[in-house]
Amino acid sequence: MVELDVKITSGDLYDFLLRHSYNSVSGLLGAVIGALGVIVGISRQYWIYLILGVVILLYLPWTLYIKSKQQAVNNPVFKEPLHYVLDENGITISQGDSSTCQKWEDCLKAVSTGRSIIVYTAKNNATIFPKSQMQDKTTDVIEMISTHMPPAKVKIRS
Repeated sequence: MVELDVKITSGDLYDFLLRHSYNSVSGLLGAVIGALGVIVGISRQYWIYLILGVVILLYLPWTLYIKSKQQAVNNPVFKEPLHYVLDENGITISQGDSSTCQKWEDCLKAVSTGRSIIVYTAKNNATIFPKSQMQDKTTDVIEMISTHMPPAKVKIRS
């Protein structure tokens, strides 16, 4: 069993949103179109393509940054630390009087970024474990996830 308390910040949310968005078809397509616009704009000196490419490349990260700031401020869940318990049954998340448990078999996938370990509990929802707040429990959290989820669903870099 692993227990830890985590306060999700706007930076943690931004990291999740970036990873989630750029690993979707629309996020990748937007990045490719933006990059092509920049390349064509520079190579053929079509400045409008260059400008449009830069706008397309900067639009998604900027809007995700604004969204993460707004969520951190407006969502009451992110105002207080979350208490996570990882055990044989799954991930239990509690805060104040409320508690919820996500069973391991219901978790869709586990991934990592340079900043976080993310366990998807639904297509667009996840449990975020910021590495900066796990300190010496990072290895235990990774081991618990890897032990209880099928290897094909776990894409965590240490």
